[in-house]
Amino acid sequence: MDETTTATALWGAVVASGLYHGVNPGMGWPLAVSAALMDRSPRSLWRALAALALGHLLAMIAILLPFGALLFLADWQRVIQIGAACLVIALGVYLLINRRHPRFLARVPPSRLALWSFLAAMAHGAGLMLVPIYLGICRTIETDAGHAAAADLMAGNATTAILVAVAHTFAMTLAGGVFAFAVYRWFGLQLLSRSWFNLDVLWACSLILVGGISLVMVH
Repeated sequence: MDETTTATALWGAVVASGLYHGVNPGMGWPLAVSAALMDRSPRSLWRALAALALGHLLAMIAILLPFGALLFLADWQRVIQIGAACLVIALGVYLLINRRHPRFLARVPPSRLALWSFLAAMAHGAGLMLVPIYLGICRTIETDAGHAAAADLMAGNATTAILVAVAHTFAMTLAGGVFAFAVYRWFGLQLLSRSWFNLDVLWACSLILVGGISLVMVH
């Protein structure tokens, strides 16, 4: 598989993971529905989705940027990728064993949706899931790491991290927004009480899968 095909596949994974995160109720779209129903205004739905998107975006950037800063150590790139993959797998295993939702999320008031979204993304490992994909994208970018200045490498990796976070968050907000609007406009929260779908096990398994694929691809 050539670099262009690999890069396209990895960017596709960024968008696909965003759509997957958006569909998951655990990332907050039911809170947007609740806000709109309580205020009896669709504007509240969009404001809530914007706040959730902002918190998610900041969480993605907060996770990706430190790994981007490490990548200027060209001789350690393989070790960094293996370590990141192992972290993702470990978190997936932990979430399979510990099914309880973080209690501190319930203490965040509804008026602080951006903070709730940031903490939820951190607690569920949403940003960590992106790390192996992001590191793979960085490797497809042609850079002479042996001669480029560390500052230039870090700036390039930071730009890529932000682009990955934005693309992922946009896809997440689009998917979550579609679900939120459909429930608000046609179904109401009663649908969620009757047919709530829990993606916790699938989420944990997907972390393990992403980490496993990343380990296989490291060479």
